[in-house]
Amino acid sequence: MKTRVIKTGSPGWIEAAVQVLKQGWLAAFPTDTVYGLGALASDPSAIDGLYRVKRRDMSKAIPVLIGDLGDIDKVALDMAEYALELARRFWPGPLTLVVAKYPNLPEILSPGETIGVRMPDHPDALHLLKTAGPLAVTSANRSGGSNSLTAVEAVDQLGGLIDLVLDGGRCPGGNPSTVVDCTGDEPLILRKGPISLDQIWEVIS
Repeated sequence: MKTRVIKTGSPGWIEAAVQVLKQGWLAAFPTDTVYGLGALASDPSAIDGLYRVKRRDMSKAIPVLIGDLGDIDKVALDMAEYALELARRFWPGPLTLVVAKYPNLPEILSPGETIGVRMPDHPDALHLLKTAGPLAVTSANRSGGSNSLTAVEAVDQLGGLIDLVLDGGRCPGGNPSTVVDCTGDEPLILRKGPISLDQIWEVIS
C-alpha cells in the first residue's frame, strides 16, 4: 500500500479524507496534541485495523473524537447533566469524558460498557470530524513508539500501512488530556492533565 500525504487546506483534501474513512480505511491527521490515527467509530472492521496497524493490545479501549456536541448522542448513553456541563465548558479542549457507551457502537472499541470521548481543539481535526462524524482515534504511531508531531513522523512509523496522512503542520505535543469518569454521581479524575479538579468543580458546583 502506498500512503498518500495531502496537505490540509489544499483543494479536495476533506473530500479525499472522508472517502478514505467511509471505505473502511485509516487516516492520520493533526490534533491539538499529536497526530492521531482514525477510523469511523461505527466500522468494526476499520477499528480492528487500528489495532493491527498499531500492534495495540486489544484489551485497551480506543477513545472516540467528535467535532460537534450534537454528535454526543451517537457515542454516549444517558450522559449525566454534569458531564454535559463539562463538555460545554471545556470542549473543544484537553478533556476526555468517560461515559456509558452507546449500545450501537462496535464492541471492539471498548471491552467494557464505557467509552472515552473528546473534542480536540484543532481546526483541521474539527473540520474532519464534523464532516465524517465520530472517529475512533489513537495516536499515529506503533505501540511503544514515539508520538508523531508531524506528518513526516507519522509516515515514518505508519507509511505503507495506512492509506492517508493529512499534513496540517506540526502539532504542539504537550500533556495528554485530563480524563474524567462521568459514570457516577460525581466526577472522578482518572488521569491528571491540563484541566484541574478545581476547574471541574467550579463548573458543576
